[in-house]
Amino acid sequence: MATTTQTPKTTQTPKGERGRAGVFVRFTDAVARLTGSSLATIFAAAVILAWVISGPVFHFSNTWQLVINTGTTVITFLMVFVIQATQIRDSTALHVKLDELIAVNAGASNRAIGIERVNEREIDRMREDLEQKAASAGQSDEGSSGEGV
Repeated sequence: MATTTQTPKTTQTPKGERGRAGVFVRFTDAVARLTGSSLATIFAAAVILAWVISGPVFHFSNTWQLVINTGTTVITFLMVFVIQATQIRDSTALHVKLDELIAVNAGASNRAIGIERVNEREIDRMREDLEQKAASAGQSDEGSSGEGV
């Protein structure tokens, strides 16, 4: 029997949809990669060190304090949105991948597809159902093979 391999499907954004959303995605990805690097951490530490060392030069004035406070506040404010955008996109992509795996697995229950959009009570109920199924499957396996799950 000959086996065939399937080439994974890749998704491409149609040209008409690349506009501002594509620019924002590329921007947030670039910022997340840059700010998550060890070089960025070293740069931030160097800025703080330079600020501390410059304290005596500026006599630890209010302006000296205001510079670091304003800079860190603005950067933190902007980074919240960059981090949130990348986290949402990563989480959504992960859910789509998991949904695809569930959909193609004949033994899986399709009721878990889209579970991230239901309330916590429903998620807890589904988790309890799966734990009960796993426990009963483990008991039936123990009886037949003598080993646990």
